[in-house]
This record gives sequence, C-alpha cells and structure tokens, in this order.
Amino acid sequence: MGPEIHYQLIANRVAELRAEAAEHRRVREALAGRAGKSRGSERRSRAVFGKLRTS
Repeated sequence: MGPEIHYQLIANRVAELRAEAAEHRRVREALAGRAGKSRGSERRSRAVFGKLRTS
C-alpha cells in the first residue's frame, strides 16, 4: 500500500470517527435537555403546591 493511499484511508477514518462523535454528542445533549425540562416542570408543580399549602 502506497503512503498516499494509507494517508487517505486514515483521513477518511478520522472524518468518520468525528462524525460519529458529533452525533453521539448531539444525542447526549438532547437527552440531557429532555431530562432538564422534566425536572423543571416537577419543581414548578411542587412550588405551586407549596404555595397553596401556605395560603
């Protein structure tokens, strides 16, 4: 295998790995965002009930 072909194979593999990493990062951020939203709504509902009890 010539050095040019080997270099091209390495460059292609690096591009594939970076694309996979970016996709993985997006999925993780989406899951974290979804979890954060659900936690926020729980806190808001608890706060509303807390205010009703003190009234």
